[in-house]
Amino acid sequence: MRILGIETSCDETGIAVYDDQQGLLSHELYSQVKLHADYGGVVPELASRDHVRKIVPLIQKALADAGCESSSIDAIAYTQGPGLVGALLVGASVGRALGFAWNVPCIGVHHMEGHLLAPMLEDNPPPFPFVALLVSGGHSMLVNVQGIGQYEVLGESIDDAAGEAFDKTAKLLGLDYPGGPLLAKLADKGTSGRFTFPRPMTDRPGLDFSFSGLKTFAANTIRSNDDSEQTKADIACAFQEAVVDTLVIKCRRALEQTGLKRLVIAGGVSANRALRERLEQVMKKLGGEVYYPRLEFCTDNGAMIAYAGMQRFKAGQVTPSDERVKPRWSLDSLPAV
Repeated sequence: MRILGIETSCDETGIAVYDDQQGLLSHELYSQVKLHADYGGVVPELASRDHVRKIVPLIQKALADAGCESSSIDAIAYTQGPGLVGALLVGASVGRALGFAWNVPCIGVHHMEGHLLAPMLEDNPPPFPFVALLVSGGHSMLVNVQGIGQYEVLGESIDDAAGEAFDKTAKLLGLDYPGGPLLAKLADKGTSGRFTFPRPMTDRPGLDFSFSGLKTFAANTIRSNDDSEQTKADIACAFQEAVVDTLVIKCRRALEQTGLKRLVIAGGVSANRALRERLEQVMKKLGGEVYYPRLEFCTDNGAMIAYAGMQRFKAGQVTPSDERVKPRWSLDSLPAV
């Protein structure tokens, strides 16, 4: 069976074709980074319009690269939520229209389930059960994963997500958008120990995250120091160390709480080299394993939506044609497969 995956939750248009026997046949990705750079962040209306312009050509290219015709597609998976409502509507509308025209069922996919299952696209996929750390621009959460659709959210962000804090702090440092990756590069040039940032919500029990206070601490530190490149690098280093330490502490707690020895990290921030290195060190000491997707599948992409959609399609789960997109959607409300 073959499925077409469509991802349009925010500022990336991702299209992929996935075969349940041959694996990923093709994937296309268009990023709107240049479009939003002048504004320092995603402008929802511009994002929606750009999805409209790019989605059909990308679908045509993905089909061509996969060497298949529309007649060989058995189902269409699209991101139903969470995300920007206008952007979601573009993917859902096109997916639904193609499903009607090709006479195939459609599956609305949860965006974060897509990220959670992205490591399954690798040659060494993680076996269930495991703890998943999902960290992106819009979400930070820890999930006890017993199987597909068997999710228990152990903790999540109560304000700014980790990726959002990275981008906002980068902007305060005068870095271009998107700032997270640029801040990580700048941090490599910093001197560890010159500044000490707090590790938010690690001095109390629980697995929830809060990064808005850390962003404010960074803003105050930037204002009270010189604006030399070395000082900026030292602040970036201290900020990144604080975020990484916080995430690592929470992951250890989640593993201890669940008794599990496998950890999956996914989402845009999972591409952060410092975070990967620290978690690998921790899991080695604990005698466990850590898994993550290849870098190109850390950010939003159609491949993860196609894979997640295939699993639900094979289980007989399809989405009714009158079901709306879901800008807000709880991960642990999904049915099991």
